[in-house]
Amino acid sequence: MMIKKHIPNTITLGNLTCGCLGLVACAKGDLKMASYMIWLAAFLDFLDGFVARMLNVSSPIGKELDSLADMVTFGLLPSYILYSMLNRATTGLWPYVAFILALFSALRLAKFNIDERQSNGFIGMPTPASAFFVSGLVFWPENNVVFHSMEGLVVISLMLAFLLVAPLPVLALKFKDFSIKNNFYRYLVVIVSAVLLVVLGLKSFPIIIMVYLALSLLAALTNKPQQ
Repeated sequence: MMIKKHIPNTITLGNLTCGCLGLVACAKGDLKMASYMIWLAAFLDFLDGFVARMLNVSSPIGKELDSLADMVTFGLLPSYILYSMLNRATTGLWPYVAFILALFSALRLAKFNIDERQSNGFIGMPTPASAFFVSGLVFWPENNVVFHSMEGLVVISLMLAFLLVAPLPVLALKFKDFSIKNNFYRYLVVIVSAVLLVVLGLKSFPIIIMVYLALSLLAALTNKPQQ
């Protein structure tokens, strides 16, 4: 029993390890490897909660450890990726704008920990979504004027920071059952995301996140219940 209760936290530490390795990859200029670390960490972030429920175990430090790991992997690491991309696109102080994403990620995670309204859905974009958005930018051609220009990257940094703390309803992709009635927009997110991933490949993630946010807003506007 003593070993079993530490398994989820060990997986969470794997998430944090991915974040650290991603930062090392960024420092070496390997932004694609940094993106791979975000994706692996996201899998581990899902897995720790799944394993905790499956084993029916919890610990007082689990939630706090999860937030600390997420801050590094989904807050600091995507900021460093944006900083590295801005460093390639411009000089001066503009690259440092990227770290506003890390600051607002910390605020987002702190608010989430004390907000009891976010059990079935999110208020504001979750940090893994912003990290996935940034990770996909790396795979677009460097001559892309939206995703690799100084102006585009600055706007993206500010936009993602705002969305993290904005009072916008965002779907949690958790299926309590498999009925279409209770999960219509979740299924739509999954299907559209799969199609985009097949058509565009790894560079599809920014578009997938935009679709995810748009469908979340549509679900809220139509008041369609998503249990």
